[in-house]
Formats: sequence, C-alpha cells, structure tokens
Amino acid sequence: MARKDIDYSKYLRLEYIPHIWCPGCGHGSIMKSIIRAVDELNLDKDKTVLVSGIGCSSRIVGYMDFNTLHTTHGRALAFATGIKLARPELNVIVASGDGDATAIGGNHFIHACRRNIDITLIVFNNFIYGMTGGQYSPTTPVGSYASTSPYGNIDPSFNICRLAEAAGATYVARANVYSIAQADNFIKKGIQNKGFSVIEVITHCPTYYGRKNKLKTPADNLRWQKEVSVSIHRAKKMTPEELEGKIITGEFVNKSEEEYTEKYERLIIEKAQGKI
Repeated sequence: MARKDIDYSKYLRLEYIPHIWCPGCGHGSIMKSIIRAVDELNLDKDKTVLVSGIGCSSRIVGYMDFNTLHTTHGRALAFATGIKLARPELNVIVASGDGDATAIGGNHFIHACRRNIDITLIVFNNFIYGMTGGQYSPTTPVGSYASTSPYGNIDPSFNICRLAEAAGATYVARANVYSIAQADNFIKKGIQNKGFSVIEVITHCPTYYGRKNKLKTPADNLRWQKEVSVSIHRAKKMTPEELEGKIITGEFVNKSEEEYTEKYERLIIEKAQGKI
C-alpha cells in the first residue's frame, strides 16, 4: 500500500491550492506518487527540478514546491536537457502528457532516450488531449471516441514503453493510477537510475475520454484500468488474441549504461588535456 505518513503540504505551494484539475482526474494521484517517491529518497528540494510542457499534467509544476519550469508545448525534455547539461548534479524530473510527450514532443522524446541523459520522464497517459477540447492523441486506443474521432479512432496507437525501449532508455516501466503503489515504486527506481528513465502512468480523464467512452464516473475509469491491465509476467503466458485490448504493466527495461553528462564531461576534460 502507498505510504500515508507524509506531510504532503511541505512539498506543495499551498497558495495555488485548490488545483484546477477536474473532479475525479487521476493527475492528483500521480502528483502524490511523485511526492512519496521524492520523500522516500530524501531528495533535497533545492537540488530537484521539475519541468513540464503544456497540458493538464503540466499544471503540476505550479503546485509542487521545487525548482520548477513550465515550458512550451512538447519542449519540456529540451529544456530539461539544457538544465541537466548545465547543472548535472541536479535531480531533473519531467512531467508530460501523452500528447505533449509523444506528438509535438516526440522527437525530443526519442533523442532523450537515445542519449541516455540522467532525466526521469513521467508520462501522464490519459489517452486524450484533455485541456484543449478532447481531441484524440497518439495513444488513444483504436475504436475510442474523442471530439476529433466522433465515429471512433482508426489511428493505431503508440506503445510508449516499447518506443522508449527501442530508442535506448535504460529504465522503462508502466503502472496505472488504480495500482498507485506500483507507480510509487517505479518512479522511485526511475529517479535512482543513472540514465534516462521513462515511467508511463495510465491515468484517466473523466471529463473527456471517460464521458465519450461510457466511463462516466472516476470509479468507472478506475475499474476499467483494473480490468484491462495485465502484468508483464502474466502477459508472457497469454496469446496475442488474449492480449487484444489489454495494457501490460510492469518493468520493461532496467539496465546500466554510461550516462550522457558523464560522457560529455569526460570529453571536455580529454580535450583540455590535449588527448583529443
């Protein structure tokens, strides 16, 4: 179970509470999950940077009391990369939505994975553009309804974790808001990983995705997450037909490779020493 003995208020900018997320939105659960991971790791708030782009999830940086940066749409990882290169000793965490990370920000996502720079990306995947009118996103399941797919989405959806694995991220995991304690653990391990980490958290938007897809209440959305989620261990024993429409959760990658800023620093030193 998730820890309950944390003073969440010390990690929040209470002057900006109550938040503007819709009632029943899953994003607050992920915010608390990040707080629990940070608290358990005892990270120094003054040495921790939280970066976001644009979207519902990106509002998180206004509520959390760290060094925070609210950037432009899809560019959170570009800003975070600059921060990490300039100050590699800082803990850099990026909060991004499924559209922000994999649509307009898709190129930055791929190359951050490829570089293996020490940044932790948390993708709030609610399968829709919740802030701008409920359009379908790169992760919207086939057949799902959105304001821009009134007859059902026909675009095949991105598998964020497979994409991250193929691009070179050294820690990749997926959890959901229903099993939030698992998200706590994955976020903590992602932060500890010396390299690029991607933690996808399946969340819900009852206002748009839920309402248009017969998931009218937050509880309906959480039950749906429970029903469609399959652990990676169980999935290995299932046929492709049995996995149709399922979401696999668990750790997909956890490996050690040299981190980008360390390579960069070594290059500068060798150049200064005349070795190259």
